[in-house]
Amino acid sequence: MITTLYLDGMTTVHCARALFTSLARIDGIATAEVTIGRAIIDHDGRATESALVHAATAVGFTVREVIVERRRLAVRDEE
Repeated sequence: MITTLYLDGMTTVHCARALFTSLARIDGIATAEVTIGRAIIDHDGRATESALVHAATAVGFTVREVIVERRRLAVRDEE
């Protein structure tokens, strides 16, 4: 799954690092790309939306929008 958080209150690279560190405590995250104003988190589903939002608010950011994308496995036709 990929969850994108759009955030208010992030103004510096240090803010992005603080969020990255906060996200690192959540089980199930494979990768997290954190930039000013946005975090894209690739996870296995154990990282719930509420846990991700809590990680952001715990370090002082306001979550403006959350977008969750569920990946679909490619189905191979058997011949």
